[in-house]
Amino acid sequence: MNILQIDSGILGDHSVSRRLTASIVARIKAERPDDSVTYRDLAAQPLAHLNGSHLMAASANPEGLDAALVSELDAGRASLAEFLAADVIVVGAPMYNFAIPSQLKTWIDRILVAGTTFRYTESGVEGLAKGKKVIVASTRGGHYSGTSPISAMDHQETYLSTVFGFIGITNVEFVRAEGLSISPDSKEAAITVAEKAIADRGHFDIAA
Repeated sequence: MNILQIDSGILGDHSVSRRLTASIVARIKAERPDDSVTYRDLAAQPLAHLNGSHLMAASANPEGLDAALVSELDAGRASLAEFLAADVIVVGAPMYNFAIPSQLKTWIDRILVAGTTFRYTESGVEGLAKGKKVIVASTRGGHYSGTSPISAMDHQETYLSTVFGFIGITNVEFVRAEGLSISPDSKEAAITVAEKAIADRGHFDIAA
């Protein structure tokens, strides 16, 4: 099987989401050593934000396009191809200001493509990326899950569930570390809980 690992945290070695995605992939590989891993770092090599030129150029003659625009289009196509080839997608998704990093949003804009990963029909939208598994390493400075009084501010996990569900992926699992900004002790405890959850989950319900 093919694993696609996506990191979007901007803190480099200090990023907890990166630490967790690495742990998740290592855990899967321990059980499935023959699986291949493709890695994309959206902070180190960000995709260009989607704009009108990208949309108009999609059906244009590439010989008449600016070289920079062609490069951006190629990067977008490569991201989509990686996603389509993946059986398991491991996404590092820190919460920034109640939502996801803009770098991750640019990647999502490249994989939600009408006619490729979803289509509109008379009976509604049909997701075309069925059968994939998504594991999200979700990191948050505060507590937003469960009965938290600020759970309505979560536009990170709710958004990602909606996005992947829209394209037909219903097997979405979250490994969560929250309360990271409350105190050093809270951060250490949250990471310990998340890494224990990773160690205990084995195959992450991944089909053979």
